[in-house]
Amino acid sequence: MTETHDGRRARPARHRGPITMRGGEPDPRTAGTTTDQRLLDRRGGSEFVHTDPWRVLRIQAEFVEGFGLLADLPRAVSVFGSARIRRDAPHYAAGEQIGAALAAAGYAVITGGGPGAMEAVNKGACDAGGISVGLGIELPFEQELNEWVDVGVLFHYFFVRKTMFVKYAQAFVILPGGFGTLDELFEALTLVQTRKVTRFPVILFGSAYWTGLVDWIRSTLVEAGTIAPADLDLLHVTDDVAEVVAVIQAADAARESNGHAPPPGNGVPPPAPVDD
Repeated sequence: MTETHDGRRARPARHRGPITMRGGEPDPRTAGTTTDQRLLDRRGGSEFVHTDPWRVLRIQAEFVEGFGLLADLPRAVSVFGSARIRRDAPHYAAGEQIGAALAAAGYAVITGGGPGAMEAVNKGACDAGGISVGLGIELPFEQELNEWVDVGVLFHYFFVRKTMFVKYAQAFVILPGGFGTLDELFEALTLVQTRKVTRFPVILFGSAYWTGLVDWIRSTLVEAGTIAPADLDLLHVTDDVAEVVAVIQAADAARESNGHAPPPGNGVPPPAPVDD
């Protein structure tokens, strides 16, 4: 950071991009519900022919808008973590450091755009002069993007938002979090294990928080044969911010040198050759 004339530190100029907040005036008929809930909770009925086909167009619009918003991003990393992490908590400080380190290495950061760990990462990237992206989600309670988001959108549908997190990221970094964070973690692992994405590091930050989960995966899933022993290699656990960046950069270098070849040892047999 530079200093102002009175000696205070001045924040670098921020990359200001489009921020899309949907919704308009609330509809009293749907108060207390979300778009996802109204889509998934209703089971058939004659109203299907009048409503659900039109939802397809709304879903399509969200995909188009998300693709348009993020298509010109530089290399980016999606970072997840709990919205409940307080600003005075150690993991909030770690989030700031991770956001700053990724920005310094030339990566945009993508978060869920909310408070807690997400805010910390967005703030760290902003303070380092990087590009800070927030992909929010409509929730039953009031939800808005944190003040450190420079490029952002509030989605109606979780599955559209999840696609954006994966499509525009080079890696996932997972800070301590709850059900939503675990959901993103295991979806990423499934995509890497099945080679839907390749050379895609999944990094768990905070060994004290994550070691119990990794031990359970090793002692229960591997022992039961429901995953291969090599699948443990899909997870990288660290407490070192510099190591986070190094792992991501190494995967980038491997991806470029091997023509997007999938990483070895993920327990998935290579695809059978296809005859021309």
